[in-house]
Amino acid sequence: MSHDSTRIVVFDTTLRDGEQAPGFSMDVPSKLSMARALDALGVDIIEAGFPIASPADAEATRQVALEVRRPVIAALARCRPKDIEEAARALEPAERKRIHTFLATSDLHLSAKLRITREQCLEAIVDNVSRARNFTDDVEFSAEDATRSDRDFLCRVVEAAIKNGATTINLPDTVGYGVPDETRAFFADIIGRVPNSDKAIFSTHCHDDLGLAVANSLAAIDGGVRQVECTINGIGERAGNASLEEIVMALRVRQDRLPYDTAINTPLLFETSQLLSKLTSEPVQSNKAIVGRNAFAHEAGIHQDGMLKDSRTYEIMRPADVGQPSNQLVLGRHSGRHAVGQRAEHLGLTLTQDELAQVYHAVVTMGEHRKSIGDNDIRRIVERVRSGQTAEVAG
Repeated sequence: MSHDSTRIVVFDTTLRDGEQAPGFSMDVPSKLSMARALDALGVDIIEAGFPIASPADAEATRQVALEVRRPVIAALARCRPKDIEEAARALEPAERKRIHTFLATSDLHLSAKLRITREQCLEAIVDNVSRARNFTDDVEFSAEDATRSDRDFLCRVVEAAIKNGATTINLPDTVGYGVPDETRAFFADIIGRVPNSDKAIFSTHCHDDLGLAVANSLAAIDGGVRQVECTINGIGERAGNASLEEIVMALRVRQDRLPYDTAINTPLLFETSQLLSKLTSEPVQSNKAIVGRNAFAHEAGIHQDGMLKDSRTYEIMRPADVGQPSNQLVLGRHSGRHAVGQRAEHLGLTLTQDELAQVYHAVVTMGEHRKSIGDNDIRRIVERVRSGQTAEVAG
């Protein structure tokens, strides 16, 4: 399959896997505005929903397919004729469409959940990948619980899925159990052993149960994967999915070790993250990498001093690269004199050395009782120092 070997396809499942998480469900208008934002962000594929799951899911998928024209719009379907037909119906208006069908392949899932044999599993995959191929030539097959499946059987499944028309093969770490070196070896092994593996793009879909989803996704790329499935803010079932913004920026910042590219317009990352928070009423943790409120904030004096001299001392990317407001030096009890002086300067207040010493002392004292100190606090402190009320400055 012709594919630039360094280009990573970004498959965004915020509207499907992300939205399935408790407390994150979105109505049709919310899904549409999120889909438009993902389009602007430059994702390659938007998984819009699981149409058979509910009429609202089918409707949202249809609306996204109708209105968002550049990216491929994908819909999820189990390996069942009804699911495939429902997905095809919802995707009918799409400019570019993908049916994403899945079936578990691990013995645990086959026996405990599906109660079918390996042969019945293989048969269902062959039938339904072929069926999906009648509606579109872009078909993705996912082997649920792939990482815990018997390796020889998994190779047979992958080979059959490709032979019957699957153009993308996704081998998810459904329960977030993998570690990076194992994930890289897993993909390298499967791709190496499946005779027709060059006819499909391999994909990774990692869950974050051990906090390793992004690390495992990057390892999978090293193992030969060229599509990553991820979500904005890493939302998703249980502990969530691999976070889109973290994968994209890891590839961008560490080109020396990860020489791959995406088509993501990174200055829109922060606003896309904020939109999702607003639509789901779920805030992003403040120390979240890339898009958290504190991702570019510095309070420790030694860090602030370094930042003021050269931002590269403590920042490996610029806030503007991801659309964050420019780096914030948070004034609090850990702040340094240099930062306090700079903030006063920024407010048009030039301090003498003596005034700075008193203002700095007041800031540190106030910081003992307050989480952060704003511009108005600084103005008030400077006023008091200048009017000689130093004893009460800390109040």
